[in-house]
Amino acid sequence: MTGMNWQPSFRGAMHAEDVAATTTANEQSNIDPSPLIGDDNIERTDNNKEAGRDADTTPHAPSPPTWRHPFTSTVAFFTDLSSFFGPKFLSWLAIEQCLISGGAFALVMALGLPLFKELGIGASRQQLYMALILSPWSMKPFIGVASDLFPIGGYNKRYFAVYSILIGLVGCSVLLGVYNSDSAEAAKEQGYTATQNFADIVVLCFTLVSFEASTLDILGEGKYSEIMRVHPESGSSIISFKFGWGLLGSIVISACVGPLSDAGYFHVLFWIALALSLTPLYPTLAGWIPEKKRTAREPGMTKICRGCLLFDKGSFQEKKAPFIIITLCGLCAPLTSAITTYVDLAIGLIFSGVFIILFTVATYYIFPKSFFRVFLAIVFFSLDWISMGSAIGYYYTASEECVPGGPNFDYTYYITITGIVGSVVNFLGVIIYQNTLSKWTFRTVLIFATVFGCLASIIDVIIIMRWNIAIGIPDKVFFLLGNAVVENLLGVMWGVASSAMFAKIAPPGMESAVFAYTVGISNYCNMVSSLLGSGIIQWSGMKTIGDDCNFEALPYLIVICQILVPMLVGIPSCFLIPNVLQTEHLIDWDKEGWYEGIPTEGPEISEHDVHVSNDDKDEEADDPRLESHLI
Repeated sequence: MTGMNWQPSFRGAMHAEDVAATTTANEQSNIDPSPLIGDDNIERTDNNKEAGRDADTTPHAPSPPTWRHPFTSTVAFFTDLSSFFGPKFLSWLAIEQCLISGGAFALVMALGLPLFKELGIGASRQQLYMALILSPWSMKPFIGVASDLFPIGGYNKRYFAVYSILIGLVGCSVLLGVYNSDSAEAAKEQGYTATQNFADIVVLCFTLVSFEASTLDILGEGKYSEIMRVHPESGSSIISFKFGWGLLGSIVISACVGPLSDAGYFHVLFWIALALSLTPLYPTLAGWIPEKKRTAREPGMTKICRGCLLFDKGSFQEKKAPFIIITLCGLCAPLTSAITTYVDLAIGLIFSGVFIILFTVATYYIFPKSFFRVFLAIVFFSLDWISMGSAIGYYYTASEECVPGGPNFDYTYYITITGIVGSVVNFLGVIIYQNTLSKWTFRTVLIFATVFGCLASIIDVIIIMRWNIAIGIPDKVFFLLGNAVVENLLGVMWGVASSAMFAKIAPPGMESAVFAYTVGISNYCNMVSSLLGSGIIQWSGMKTIGDDCNFEALPYLIVICQILVPMLVGIPSCFLIPNVLQTEHLIDWDKEGWYEGIPTEGPEISEHDVHVSNDDKDEEADDPRLESHLI
């Protein structure tokens, strides 16, 4: 949480084959099956009593499937998981991850390389487009705050999810109406301006699909994070569950995108995206996201629009400053993307630098210093990798006329084959992490992943310099064993540790908003680093399309931007993270007292609440709200 070539491979994805392996990590996937959120030794009697259980009958953390007993252990895993999260919510989350985040969204991101190359868009411009398409993922803070403060029809999540699905359907429908082989050829015949205008429409449609995926993702994250706080004994098995379904979806999508892109059947892929975008509609309307109906009778609740929209004014007044800064964080991403793409790249980068400084200063004054140090590390981690992803993707898939003697990969190999291999490696990486790295401290894991993740970029340098050919190793073999295996394996290590860190720094009562804020600022900084990489590609004089391509500067830029800078910035940043085990608290919020006045033991989620249907009896719908939302 999160494919394609818009982010670094071990902190997201750099190559097109990473669609299958790391799309769910773009949203900063949490994928560790070990209990990162709660220590098995911590006190849980209060939560157990509230759930109507005896301490002796408290369910244990679901054990992940084992090799020796794959069937029985898998059944036991899902049974235990269902006891915490409920079968309907698990089904909704599986649909969202498999068919939306790992499906429709992975599909449009995978199409970014072949489709824009087909239109004659260069690597620098393509990287700007991909940043714009990804901007909804940086809007997560805004989406989280809006859903928590403005219940629609009495529900915080249901109708926000429905509206996002409808927006995704609009994007796919417009795409089907606008794009076909004839319209694309007509645009190219009219010149670069017409082609760019045509590409802008495609980008807008892709962005709407991305908005659907990001909204559903943050709503699901907010719900399971909330349940995990009430039931820490669940460990983080829900994270493994989420990752597994996203992985399954992205594998299937990778199998389709490569061959159909080589054949030029983009229209078929758009139909697939439309069908996938529709899948969560019924489960969402049926109330598979567990939440109780909010009413205007609740303290601090105000009616808007004749009661169809409510405003949680009491919660907003309680913590006005955090709400405002979190909301602004979510809104600056699309603004920055629009400026850099359609006004001027340099102006957009200046604006983004100002935004990041303002958010950092605001965080320093609003949140506790212990939170600020972790926040600062997240900012540095997300900024230090200046992606050359688009240029690398264009190099690997360049024609023989563009790069004589180059790899000349087709999309079936570059997207499908290596994507499936990368997905399998990610699955194995989860098992490796569970049995080894989950016992390390946060700081140690992050330093390890930073060092070896940066060094993995040497693989790209070797291939571009053709050194692998000099020693007799074919491009496809070296790329498959190197990038698809090494970088995806390190991506799992980074994704697990950083995602667990995001979940563990959220204060009680504000899990949804602060989780969204940290993830949102990380996504925003990743986007800014990608925009900077686009500028460097443009200013370096690289020519990435046509018959006279020039990639001479690429290996040197990889060394500087994806090896030296991340190590020089990332390793010192790790020391801002408390040197604690991953099963320990990163921040002692009781000691900080920052949320003093917030009812941290307010309406908890009981076992009944987790499984309750949103369409239960009216008297249940009028009960105190299921979730503490932001406050």
